[in-house]
Amino acid sequence: MSYILGVPRYANTAPLYHFLEEGEGLVFRYGVPTELNRWLLEGEVDLSLVSSYFYLKNADRLRPLPDFSVADLGPVYSVNLFHRKPWSELRHIALTTESATSVRLLHYLLERDGLEVRYTHEQGGLELLERYDGVLLIGDRALSTYVGLLSIVPESVHQIPVQPGGVFVSDLSMRWFTHTRLPFVFAVWATRSHEPPPAEVVRRLRVARSLGLGNLAAVAGTEAQRLNVPERLMQHYLWNFRYHLEAPDRLGLEAFASAVGLRYPNCFWEV
Repeated sequence: MSYILGVPRYANTAPLYHFLEEGEGLVFRYGVPTELNRWLLEGEVDLSLVSSYFYLKNADRLRPLPDFSVADLGPVYSVNLFHRKPWSELRHIALTTESATSVRLLHYLLERDGLEVRYTHEQGGLELLERYDGVLLIGDRALSTYVGLLSIVPESVHQIPVQPGGVFVSDLSMRWFTHTRLPFVFAVWATRSHEPPPAEVVRRLRVARSLGLGNLAAVAGTEAQRLNVPERLMQHYLWNFRYHLEAPDRLGLEAFASAVGLRYPNCFWEV
C-alpha cells in the first residue's frame, strides 16, 4: 500500500523534497496549502506540509513532526501585500485563496495597527489593484510578481526596494519580526494524531532535506529556471528559510497561537 505525501509545489519547499524520490511505497500528491490541509483531515494524504494556522486550529486532530518547518526570520519575500496606498490607508483588500495562515497573519497585523479593513477572496494578480487597495499574494506568484517589479537585480539584499514600480510591497513576515523579534512558522509536516508516521518515511525526509540544503545552489537553479527569476535572487530567497523547527521557531509558533487566540499544544511525534 502506498504512503501518500502532500506537497505544495512552491520554491520555498523545494529544498525539502528536491532529492526525495517517489517509489518504495511513497507517492506525492501536489496541491496548494488550503487543499493539502483539507486532504490531510479527510484522509486523502497521510503526511503533509500543512499551514501553521490550520495545524493550530486542528491541534486535537493533528500532530507534527518534531524537527521540520517552513519558517523565516525577517523578510520572506513571498508572502506579500501589494498596495498602492500606504499601509495606514488600506480599507479593502483582495485575498489569496491558497493559504489560511497568510490571511490570518494579515488580519492580525492590520488589527494590531487599529485598521478596519474589508476583505474579498479573489483570484488574480496586480490587476486587482484597479479595484482594491491591496492584494495579498503568496508563494511563487508573490515572488515572481515582486521580481517583475524590479528594474534591476540588486547586488545586495539591503538594496532591494520596498516600493518597486510605484507599488508598496509589505512583507508580512518582516512586519511580524518587527513586532515580535521572532521567526514566523508558515508550515509544518503533520499527520493525523492517531496515525504516527513510519520511521522510514521520516528518515527519507531527513536525508532529502540534508541533500537539499547541502546542494542549495542546484535546487535554486532548478527553481529559478522554473519561475524565470534570477538565480542569485532565488539563492538568497532559499537561504532565508528555516527548515528544522528549532527553539526560536517553536517560540514564534507559540507567539502566533497566542496572537490569534489559539492554544499551542507543544506536542510532537517522537521519531
